[in-house]
Formats: sequence, structure tokens, C-alpha cells
Amino acid sequence: MSKKFIIQPHGRLQEMIAHEKGYFKDEGLDYELSGGRGDAPKDIDPETGKPKERKRGAYQAYQEGAGNKGEGRSDISCACHWTVNNAAANNIGTMWGKAYVVTPGAIMVPADSDITAPEQLAGKEVAVGYQSGSHYTTIQALEPFLKPEDINIKFVGLPWARVDLAYDGDLPASSLWGLSYQVGEALGLRRIVDCSFMITFMFPDDVDQADVEKYFNALKRAQMDLDLRPEKYTHYFADQIPERYRDKVDVRRFGAGERIVFLPYTQETFQETQDWIHQRKIFDEAPEFDYAMAVAGE
Repeated sequence: MSKKFIIQPHGRLQEMIAHEKGYFKDEGLDYELSGGRGDAPKDIDPETGKPKERKRGAYQAYQEGAGNKGEGRSDISCACHWTVNNAAANNIGTMWGKAYVVTPGAIMVPADSDITAPEQLAGKEVAVGYQSGSHYTTIQALEPFLKPEDINIKFVGLPWARVDLAYDGDLPASSLWGLSYQVGEALGLRRIVDCSFMITFMFPDDVDQADVEKYFNALKRAQMDLDLRPEKYTHYFADQIPERYRDKVDVRRFGAGERIVFLPYTQETFQETQDWIHQRKIFDEAPEFDYAMAVAGE
């Protein structure tokens, strides 16, 4: 008996649409949706009253899972393209090279904050996740405005913890993306600078690439549905929002969120991303890599 193809959702709508409309089944994919919520709350040190530092993120999850992300198995999952890129370059898993995602995001501050411009973030702590999308994109977004030594990132954990910290005013600013960004906006947080970024997909070595193709064929149909009638599907966001915020927002007012782009993540893009990561010394070493081995489907 063949094992089910385990799909880890990412707080977006396309998998929900493909599931609802039977697109995965139409492709002959024997699948299961599992995991991916990551709604842990903020973690405050009771002695200092300040957020605890958490130096663990998406990259460490892939390292520990040998290309699986999160608890258990994930035959297809995703994270920011920087993390997936470096994981693939280090032979931790394989990046899918025929599609990527663009997610909305921003550095956000409480409604009553005195901060109104990126330059005012000089030296001020911005909540991000360690070696995760918010880490890289915050640096990328602030570099046009601040000197590197004036960018002060604080590693605090998962996206919903960063919503907590911004909403409660525990830190001057938080870097939010995707659904957490839309919830933050609905809660009254203010955008200081855009942090939209690319997300890419990863699968472990033992996954059949034919199943990966089926998965993306279904998502392509779902993306068209979402582009055409987004208002029909935003209700799915409600189940992906932590209970502590669910009754404070109206998902009918939300945008479509993450958008899947069916274009290649080219060798040039891969190399440019490697250069960007390691010029900023986000990892200890730059790996020697073979693009053809690191990326499938391109």
C-alpha cells in the first residue's frame, strides 16, 4: 500500500480550494493535509518582562527533519526562498524549481506608536523569526534606509507571537507576513515599510516527483479560482487564525494573501540569493552546491 502524500499548508487559500474542489483527487493524488499552523503565543521572560530570544526557525526545522518541516512528515512544505535555497544548497532537501509564492508583508508598529518612517527604526528592536522569512526580508527592506549597524532585529519565534508582541506593544515593531500581516492590519497595526517576499517549496529525498507535479497541477487550477473570485474563499482564513484573534477580525475584508507564481526559480536567481545570504553572514559558511542537484523541475 502506497503512503499518502502529506501536504503541509502555509496559512494560504490555494490548498483549501484544491481540497474543496477535488483538484488533488482529479490529479490522482492520494494525500493528506497536516500541520503547518504554528500559532504559539509570545514568550515573555517573567523576570525581565521582555520577550525571550528564540534562535530556532524554518531552517532548523528543515535540518532536523531532513527536508521535512515541522512535526512528523511533510512531503511538500514551504518557507521563505532564502531558507529553502540554503537548505537545498546544503543537501538537506530538494527545492521545487517551477513555482514560487509571493507573500505580502510589512514591518508594523502599534497604532499609537510615534514611529512613522523606516529611518525612525534605527537602533529599535524589530521582532523577527530566526533564519526565517521575516529575518531576511526585514534586513532587505531596511537596507535602503538604514546602515547595517542600525538594523536591530530581535529573534522572538513564530509569526503569531510577533503579532502578540506588536499588538501588546512589547517591542517597537514586528515583521509580519501572509495571514499574520492581514490580521495585524485588521487589528490596527500600521505599516512602516513593505516586506513582501518570495516563498519556495521543499520536499525530502524519498518523495516521488510525479506526486509533486500532481500537487502543483492542482494548485494551478486553484490559483485561477482564487484570482477570479477571492471573496468566495477568504472564509478559510478563519480556521487558520489563532482563537485569541479570531473574533477580533472579519476575514471577509481580507485580500487573497499569498499568490503562487508558476515561473522558474532559475540558476541565476539561486546564485544571487546565495550571494545575498552569505554576504550578510546569516549562516556561518557558504556551501559548495550543484544547482541541478539542489533544484528539481526547473
